[in-house]
Amino acid sequence: MPQSVPYIVFVAKQLEIQELKRLKTRSSLVGIIGHMIHVLQSERGASSIYLASSGRRFESTRLALISESEAVENSLRNKIEAELDYSSHSNAKIISLMAWVLLGFDALPELRKRVGEQKLTGSESVAAFSRLIAGLISLIFELADAAIDPDSTRLLVSLFNLIEGKELAGQERAMGALAFGSGQCDTPLQQRIVHLIDAQRRNFRISLEFSEESIQVQWQGMEAMPCADELQHLRNILTMADANTPLDPNLIDRWFDCCSERITAIWSIQCEMVERLQSRCAALIAEAEQELLDSKGLLQALRESPPARTGVIDRFFDPDLQVEQSLSFRPTSVEGQDGSHTVIDLLQAQSLRLANMEVELEKAKRALNERKIIERAKGILMARYNLSEEEAYKKLRTASMDKNIRLVDVAESILPLS
Repeated sequence: MPQSVPYIVFVAKQLEIQELKRLKTRSSLVGIIGHMIHVLQSERGASSIYLASSGRRFESTRLALISESEAVENSLRNKIEAELDYSSHSNAKIISLMAWVLLGFDALPELRKRVGEQKLTGSESVAAFSRLIAGLISLIFELADAAIDPDSTRLLVSLFNLIEGKELAGQERAMGALAFGSGQCDTPLQQRIVHLIDAQRRNFRISLEFSEESIQVQWQGMEAMPCADELQHLRNILTMADANTPLDPNLIDRWFDCCSERITAIWSIQCEMVERLQSRCAALIAEAEQELLDSKGLLQALRESPPARTGVIDRFFDPDLQVEQSLSFRPTSVEGQDGSHTVIDLLQAQSLRLANMEVELEKAKRALNERKIIERAKGILMARYNLSEEEAYKKLRTASMDKNIRLVDVAESILPLS
């Protein structure tokens, strides 16, 4: 016996409510995964300082952070177990990522033991923690991918980019701690730090593009914190340091504190975004349950939301359109009729945009190297001719203009005088 259209529409609305409830539950899981990432980032940073100082510093801090990580890990394991009880609502990729994450958790005790015994280099420790964090971020992406409505989808894209940017900021903290702790920052390490700074800026810029105005205001407040200027000063020390000039290891505490204050502020914004996602899901669930009681309204909504391809037919048979216009091809958009996208659709579009920015990154690296050469040349002129910094720069600029060559080329010609 064929089912009536009202009944089918009723079933469709019930399935929509189930999907919303599932996303609301998963957003809670996303929150715990985000917490796990946050504590692992802190442990990674403390481990970097511990290893860079040959075990003389941050031992008690590292052990305290391990205890915190273990507590959050237990909560996450329980949540994953509960999710697996409803595995029919998941997909193979989600389940595989959960298995990968659990495998990483099982390896943590051995990693911590090797860090404690100083059997790893700082870079090896950072890489090991970062691999596990990368798996956790991938799991978040898969769990929360959905096309619900434009507002929630934009919030998810903003959240994803914030999480990725925060992880890059955490890696920067760890790498900078290695540099200050060891007293040196060689060229490869400088390049990694510059890349991390540029990459996180791109992620945060995208996150803000998709975020609500109130989140943008919070971000502006974070950028105005006193630690922001201090962090920039310390970044300059790291990225402008000469390979033969030792860094002041006493700056490691200031570096770690500044980075941590900023990362904690980003973490607070992340928590609020997760709460907003859950609130949005709750509101949509309540709205859908109310619509479920109005069978006539459901039918009317169906009539007013025809399949996207019907628009091609309407254009073809529109008497007010010229033939050329009616036959013009309009590719199907990834955007839904309600303006929604799947999160992965939007992220793939953003990945193309990020790829185009790689040229900008190379330009930034080149500009950094040129600036270092000019700074060294100024130092040579200041020492050799007893000049002020401004006078030395004027000499370089004048020579550049007189010879019609780039400033950096003039600076390079002076370096052999040192």
